[in-house]
Amino acid sequence: MWRNLAQLVQYRPLIHSLVVRDLKARYRGSVLGLFWSFFNPLLLLTIYSFVFSTILKNTRDPDTDPFALFLFCGLLPWTWFATGLNECAVSLIHSGNLIKKVLFPAEVLPIVAVIATMVHFFFGLLILAAFQIYTGHLPDPVDLLWFPVVVVIQFVFTVGLGLILAALTVHFRDIRDLVSNLLTFWFFATIFIFILASNWVGLFPGVGSIGWGHQTPEGFRLEEPLFRGANADVNLTLAMALIFFACWIVWGLRAIGPRGFLKEMFAPKGTSTGALKVLMVVVFFAAGCLELVSILFRPISLSFRLYGNIFAGETMLETMAAIPTIGWLVQIPFYFLELLVGLVQALVFMLLTAVFTLLICQHHDEGTTVAHS
Repeated sequence: MWRNLAQLVQYRPLIHSLVVRDLKARYRGSVLGLFWSFFNPLLLLTIYSFVFSTILKNTRDPDTDPFALFLFCGLLPWTWFATGLNECAVSLIHSGNLIKKVLFPAEVLPIVAVIATMVHFFFGLLILAAFQIYTGHLPDPVDLLWFPVVVVIQFVFTVGLGLILAALTVHFRDIRDLVSNLLTFWFFATIFIFILASNWVGLFPGVGSIGWGHQTPEGFRLEEPLFRGANADVNLTLAMALIFFACWIVWGLRAIGPRGFLKEMFAPKGTSTGALKVLMVVVFFAAGCLELVSILFRPISLSFRLYGNIFAGETMLETMAAIPTIGWLVQIPFYFLELLVGLVQALVFMLLTAVFTLLICQHHDEGTTVAHS
């Protein structure tokens, strides 16, 4: 192993040249060029800042304030990891001609893919550092000493997985599509797990029924519960929907660009000529306006679908608990029903977000495939 590592060190000039070539090729033909490496994280951070400082300024935990900064710190390394693995999986296939013409270790190519994506990660860190200075939330100097260690660990981990995936993809081409879908599922599965846990925690005895209130002739009236089911609060479900909406805009712009975004929304599909082409332009523009309205309503539909079902279930259980003597017994079958509803609603939220993302990004993938062919 050490001999192989020493051999890779000797190819540092080649790795440097390939990384530069990869970065130039990525932005060839682009008007903004390398500036997209700054614009993408800047746009993402700007949207998060607007959402959590203007729309949801009273719904976040003070310990994570500003939440946009808190969230951005997690998205940067995840984006590097996910993009690096995707690039590693196809690195040997896309550079097959280079391997045949030049004698060098094949391990160089996955390493180049990880380093190239790491460059974008560091560009994002510059935006993060500027935002920290602007908001006055500077990290502890002692904690910064661990930053190089964490970066090296993630780099080694990503390269290790990337080498395995690159070797497997040479023999099994389905691996590249499997990795892409698995990483997408991995990202959205965090949404599913969080929503599912939030739904089920609300069913624990005492959640929503223990707290502060006052005695009335009809019994004790609860006014401020000590704990409450998370998704029975529309503030949380709306926050999750708005976060996804912001991510969806950024992912769409990164995948197909502003021009492709507008073309996907309003441009006519297929080939036509003459008067039919004019008619199709009008029809697809009108359809794009309707689609734009539906997109703007997605955060509302996503949030109220989840909130309505969970809140209704909790209200039903609370009403049944008021039945004299047998209230606890009547609730039992409906507890199992609420477990199923919580699972279904978590799946629906995750699948809808995944489908919305796929619909805006799939044409970019098709274009990339044609270009490689």
